Amino acid sequence: MIQNERDCRHEHVLDVARQMLTAARTAPKGKGIDVIEAALVTGEDIKKLSEKMVAMVEEHGMKFFLRDADNILQAECVIIIGTREQTQGLNCGHCGFPTCAGRPEGVPCALNTVDVGIAVGSACAMAADLRVDTRVMFSAGLAAQRLDWLKGCKTVFAIPVSASSKNPFFDRKPKEDK
Repeated sequence: MIQNERDCRHEHVLDVARQMLTAARTAPKGKGIDVIEAALVTGEDIKKLSEKMVAMVEEHGMKFFLRDADNILQAECVIIIGTREQTQGLNCGHCGFPTCAGRPEGVPCALNTVDVGIAVGSACAMAADLRVDTRVMFSAGLAAQRLDWLKGCKTVFAIPVSASSKNPFFDRKPKEDK
């Protein structure tokens, strides 16, 4: 049997993405407490994510969301990684408040935020090891958070994944309103 790379590329990228999910899950966690959630977005849901990003531009005026919304449409899939909010009870002050009890509602625990960063880095390292192209996107992550795709998660980041002859997430030009 002869199998052309073009015929099996999509399935390969999905396999890599699943390994990225595992890398995010097994990444080190502060206090060893796992508050990470991760998911694989494919097909029509990528289009829904892109549409949400476009809609958000009117809300906050960040024009780069338009460029990123167009950019994720070139991905085979998108990984989303977020963190559930859980106070770690260390009273470490890294969040800017002296105690966990004194931290106002809506201010994330710094350890949760660090944990999601480590998970994202671990997932991207896996992608690099397996030679697929990625880019970490705050914009697509925020849109996924607003869509509540990772139920109740805060600080969500997205990682579009591609395997093409040219990384579609590298040379990016600003996009204007339509």
